[in-house]
Amino acid sequence: MWRRFCERGLIRTRQGTTTAPAESGEAREAIRAAQIDALFRAAPLAVGAAVAASVVLLAILRRLGSVDAGIGSAWSVFIVICALSQIALGRAYWRSRSLSDQWRKWALWFTVISFAEGMAWGWAPIGLPTGDRFEVQLIVVVVTAAVAEGAIVAFGSYLPAFYALFFPATLPYALVSAISPNPIERLTSLLMLVFIAAFAALGYATNRSFKQIVGLRIRTQAMALDLQKQKDIAEREREIAEEANRAKSSFLAAASHDLRQPIHALSMFVGALRGVPMVPEGRRIIGQIEASTAAMDGLFSALLDISKLDAGVVAVERRAVPIGSVLERLCQDHREEAKAKGLSLVWKRCSVIVWTDPVLIERVLRNLVSNAVRYTDRGRIVIGARRRGATVAVQVIDTGRGIPLDEQKRVFQEYYQLGNPHRDSTKGLGLGLAIVRRLTSLLDCGLTLHSELGRGSRFEVTIPLAESQSPVVEPAQAMASAAAAKGLVVVIDDEAAIRDATLSLLTEWGYDVVACGGGDEAILRLSSCPAPPALILCDYRLREGENGLVVIKRIRAEYSEAIPAILITGDTAPDRLMEAKASGLLLMHKPVSNGKLRAAIGNLILSAKSSRPVEAGLSAVE
Repeated sequence: MWRRFCERGLIRTRQGTTTAPAESGEAREAIRAAQIDALFRAAPLAVGAAVAASVVLLAILRRLGSVDAGIGSAWSVFIVICALSQIALGRAYWRSRSLSDQWRKWALWFTVISFAEGMAWGWAPIGLPTGDRFEVQLIVVVVTAAVAEGAIVAFGSYLPAFYALFFPATLPYALVSAISPNPIERLTSLLMLVFIAAFAALGYATNRSFKQIVGLRIRTQAMALDLQKQKDIAEREREIAEEANRAKSSFLAAASHDLRQPIHALSMFVGALRGVPMVPEGRRIIGQIEASTAAMDGLFSALLDISKLDAGVVAVERRAVPIGSVLERLCQDHREEAKAKGLSLVWKRCSVIVWTDPVLIERVLRNLVSNAVRYTDRGRIVIGARRRGATVAVQVIDTGRGIPLDEQKRVFQEYYQLGNPHRDSTKGLGLGLAIVRRLTSLLDCGLTLHSELGRGSRFEVTIPLAESQSPVVEPAQAMASAAAAKGLVVVIDDEAAIRDATLSLLTEWGYDVVACGGGDEAILRLSSCPAPPALILCDYRLREGENGLVVIKRIRAEYSEAIPAILITGDTAPDRLMEAKASGLLLMHKPVSNGKLRAAIGNLILSAKSSRPVEAGLSAVE
């Protein structure tokens, strides 16, 4: 019953707080209805027991010859009628339970019948036995007291029904025996009064406990419903957030692809211009253009890293890494930038060996050091590592501006920056710490931040130690000389500007180049070339739905040879990244820097039989 009341909203909220059942009129109604439910549920057994007691008592009295047969039969029939009436009332109640707001009517009729039954039992010790035998009268008193006591369990849920039976059943004998000339009867009257007081109080306590239990159930049900409602709201908000994130990713993927195309072409043209003789002023302008292109490349690389991490295409390759050499390299790379701002950049030497991916952990620490240099105006930056059991805690500590406590969680969100309300692009996109959070999670490393506004910050990355702490000799990566590589390169791109720029750049580097707009044109142009190309440089997404992966497979099939190939893309969509990653081809992302492109082409041509190109990090060549 209380569940139905909760579901109907009878327990409402005030200013967002659930009203306690004891303070709510609707809740009191629900408790009353639950009491009547319990009353009618227990009634059949209770009144059945009372009928059985009356029949047994009448049989005992007849055997003792202490009852008038007619009066006794009439009394027993009256008890039976009362019992049947309550049972019939209960059946009618259960059939009309939907009318729960009419519980008073059913309670009233039940109480009236209980009162009649109580009067019958109260008359029994006085009018049922015949003769002047006290022991016979005492038998009737004991049976009557037992029936009245049993009403505590049966009728105690609804106090008026209990008292309607209990007091009429017990008080008459107590009052009559109190004025009896027999002193023993007067003593039993006193005992009866004590019995009445004690069991009336017990009935009251039972009723109060029942209402507390029901009230607790109502409150629990209301809280469960409210919790379910909050859960549904949270689930809906999560779905909305996921949908917004998917829409954001789709928008970024489309915008990134369209913007990367002209930037990539610009990078190729600038590279080609490097080989054109010109005055110093022209070379200075080309340098400025290159710097701007590099800045845009950095912004796009951050977007790409987020997309790749969300797509789950970043592979983790753990090995034993001397963390000290990583920290030393970071300090050397940022020392001049820190010196230009008047900052002291210090690192504490450390000889521990950690178990992690060297490229990814360096990216994490590089972002933290770069942020420390960017947001520290005076003082110093300290980089060090502390051994803690089976881990090492790498700390980047600065004396910079600090981060307010209420902002410390938000700084790890995408596109969130402190102190850049005007979105100055020279200060980045606000993706550095978002990438750090994703990478530390991918590497199973801990990440903590302690900061105080105006007093600096301490970022700490906890990295597992390698099982062996023996010194690790890092193998030197033998990079082939790109200048020594020659051969025919097939360039396939549907953008004319990119084709022209790439053709000019590769020709300047000494390669023979065939530039095509699609797969059919490439097959046609290569039909006159009996020898296979040295390398295929193909855009991932071509016109009319043509796919770079398919084009590369077609060209390889023409020559029945696994020709080295580079897949270039401006896409950041997670599904496209996963598809390209699964191909096993060397994947580069627009805009590609001239140096990286030249190194990649040279290495692939000179090591065509190599099964796996050298890794160059998240934003470079993977």
